[in-house]
Amino acid sequence: MNYDREYSRAKDVHKSLSKDQQYKKLTGLCAGIAKHYDLPRLGVRIAAIASLIVFPVPTGVAYVVASVLLPSSRSY
Repeated sequence: MNYDREYSRAKDVHKSLSKDQQYKKLTGLCAGIAKHYDLPRLGVRIAAIASLIVFPVPTGVAYVVASVLLPSSRSY
């Protein structure tokens, strides 16, 4: 068996989900999710608005809970 693959990279170890204070519009939650998963911020924000229109109560509750529980990013 060949175990030469590197499964843990140094840049991935310190990557954690947090609110992005640099590119925030409301609380920085969508920007933080986009940064964590390497997605475009606009796409995450559009998806959040679309899910808010389709499922207003669960999305609103999830947004408020996540914005309270997730820490803010410390680095700019």
